[in-house]
Amino acid sequence: MFAKVSKVLLLVAGICALSTIAWAGQPFDAKTFQASQAAGKPILVDVTASWCPTCRQQRPIVEQIEKERPDLVVYEVDFDTAKDVLKQFRVQYQSTLIVFRGAKELARSTGETSPEPLRSLVAKAY
Repeated sequence: MFAKVSKVLLLVAGICALSTIAWAGQPFDAKTFQASQAAGKPILVDVTASWCPTCRQQRPIVEQIEKERPDLVVYEVDFDTAKDVLKQFRVQYQSTLIVFRGAKELARSTGETSPEPLRSLVAKAY
């Protein structure tokens, strides 16, 4: 009985721990991206790679900006697997951030890891 309870507690603890991990954005999906564009929403496309140290530095900043601007829609593009999306956005490097307001691209940045320039970048959509 104790072994079963221990396993359940470990499972619950693991689920709780995973739920506290914040990930910036939602996975890129062309249809939802187009719907966000059609609605005229402020959009941030975050091109990232799990192995990229610059991307890891950007992540908490992007997460904080999401909290500060709840109407901002953030799409995460995996640099290693989404080659068609990279081509669509003309992206050559991971750690690229692209800001849109509706269908119009307003700004982009590659490799920036300071909070204020990234906030300024996103502010162009407002």
